[in-house]
Amino acid sequence: MSETRRTLLFCGVALVLVVLAALTAPRRVTPDAFLDQGEAFFPDFTDPNAARTLEVIDFDEETGAAKPFKVTFSGGRWTIPSHHNHPADGAERLAKTAAGVIGIRKDDFRSDNVSDHAACGVLDPLDDTAVTLEGRGQRVTIKGENDVILADFIIGKPIENREGFRFVRVPGQKRVYAVRMDIDISTTFNDWIEADLLNVDKNAIEQVTLHDYSINESTRKLDERDVLVLDKNGSTWSADGMGANEEVDMTQMNKLLSALDELTIVGVRPKPEGLSASLTRSTSGVTITSSDQMSLQSKGYFFTSDGRLVSNEGEMQVRTTDGVAYTLRFGEVVYGSGTAVTAGTGSGEAKDEGPGLNRYLFITTSFDPEYFPEPPAPANLDFQSKADTLWTSDDYKNRDLHDAHERWRGQVENGRKISDDLNARFAAWYYVISSESFDKLRLTRAEILKTKEEN
Repeated sequence: MSETRRTLLFCGVALVLVVLAALTAPRRVTPDAFLDQGEAFFPDFTDPNAARTLEVIDFDEETGAAKPFKVTFSGGRWTIPSHHNHPADGAERLAKTAAGVIGIRKDDFRSDNVSDHAACGVLDPLDDTAVTLEGRGQRVTIKGENDVILADFIIGKPIENREGFRFVRVPGQKRVYAVRMDIDISTTFNDWIEADLLNVDKNAIEQVTLHDYSINESTRKLDERDVLVLDKNGSTWSADGMGANEEVDMTQMNKLLSALDELTIVGVRPKPEGLSASLTRSTSGVTITSSDQMSLQSKGYFFTSDGRLVSNEGEMQVRTTDGVAYTLRFGEVVYGSGTAVTAGTGSGEAKDEGPGLNRYLFITTSFDPEYFPEPPAPANLDFQSKADTLWTSDDYKNRDLHDAHERWRGQVENGRKISDDLNARFAAWYYVISSESFDKLRLTRAEILKTKEEN
């Protein structure tokens, strides 16, 4: 055999051995559990503005009941179905939440074992077949138009020694993942509504009237203890009936004004439909049925023998520079906690059950056009059809009168619109405010006046 043939034979054998070695060498096998690592949970969900409904289900281990919270876009507006379809300021918050959901990925595989679900806290809060109350997670569902599900997952416990990571599972699937979560999924009622209840700037408040009275609920007779009228003059406040050695305590007054400016809703209850419709009529009488009266009385509101609506904890009026007067009537104590306060659901709605840390508030507004006296009208509008180079002294006078009259008209229209818009908003609801807010607003003459300090 020639040297060349021998060399070629050796090379061929070597090549065969290399191929056999490659075919028989042990391979690095990737388990199926890790094949989807790093993938998006919901790859088809890419537009946060497509979200139209957010539903969050928490679980109360003490009561063994699921606690739903839902925000949805329906009939051209955002509402909170779990709170009597109260209007929600939801578009921006929901889009932000949806954007966070779009960003979550299957960072790490954790378990395919169903027995690990409770330990990871990813049991479905809606699962009636689960034998334990512990280990339930928070189920989050986002839907788009026509209730198409865009995302649906269960958030479990935080992962030890991995800040920002939670266990996550998709309902109906066994697999549990470790997921980096940076999502603000709020089920707090206040986070989804217009927080500023009165929509008033404390610097625009120029008069506050405190009515201190009580009502005999059987006879409907009113016991008027005091009416304190506080007026603003520049940067100072004065009160009617002040003694020569008395003055308004500005520390207390500023607290009162701040409490009005910052007044927020703790909960809501719907008013009867007929009562709500009547209350939107800001200039006409209110028609009240017997069922309306029962609703009012259950919240601490009564009609006197002469037809005046009063409350069992007094009231206050607040007038602003827009000419709008707010009337705040303070009603019954609201007992309980959680949704018993925010929505009136659960046993906490009953009297004397649970902490009484909140109170009903009934709000109406009015506008008095006489607050802005009508200025003299121009004798004519001839100046409008002339070049200003041809104006007479009367034309200039009429121009000035016309401008003043238009400003007056704008003030009246603005004040009336503000009042009408507020009444439309307030008419449908009994509000619940905190006892802390109530205490700051229900000041007496003795609390808001003080003896002048000697110079």
